[in-house]
Amino acid sequence: MRVVLAEDLFLLRDGLVRMLEAYDFEILAAVESGPELTRALAELTPDIAVVDVRLPPSHTDEGLQCALAARQARPGLPVLVLSQHVEQLYARELLADGNGGVGYLLKDRVFDADQFIDAVRRVAAGGTAMDPQVISQLLSRRARDRPIGGLTPREREVMELMAQGRSNAAIAAQLVITERSVAKHTSNIFGKLGLPVSDDDNRRVLAVLAYLDRDS
Repeated sequence: MRVVLAEDLFLLRDGLVRMLEAYDFEILAAVESGPELTRALAELTPDIAVVDVRLPPSHTDEGLQCALAARQARPGLPVLVLSQHVEQLYARELLADGNGGVGYLLKDRVFDADQFIDAVRRVAAGGTAMDPQVISQLLSRRARDRPIGGLTPREREVMELMAQGRSNAAIAAQLVITERSVAKHTSNIFGKLGLPVSDDDNRRVLAVLAYLDRDS
């Protein structure tokens, strides 16, 4: 699996390269700035771009904007964004284009190799990997604005795990319930939120997140 990596901190970039290579990823390019990332994504054909939100020269959201531009040029390009903090605006921008795999992880997750590599693989395969803290903040903000469709506490737990990109089987294992129970909770969630039911994990994740983040 081929990766373009963008991270301006040398030690973290070098560590990510070593980690990914240890899991048999091929690093096509490991760059440190927005212009370098733009060139790499234009000239190479990675299976996934792993991108720090803040890159030189602006140190604002240059990495994210480069990745979004690349997705316009190559629809469906999987992008996993890394950020130091939960920044809901960036999550919203990334999720606005529901075409192809997307992920948003806090950099703390990078130090858990299994979790990070699982996220890279999931996004590269067209899935979604959202940091639990991002989901928790979106849920908390939505709950402050208005009740989330009258969801029960268990339905909120299921929705949070669903929005992280978990399958029904993974949710069942996490909550120690049956897959049939998860399916029932999922159906109730979609009904209460007025969302179309979908068996596609990525589409249902994006649908839930779009609902939670609208009207904000």
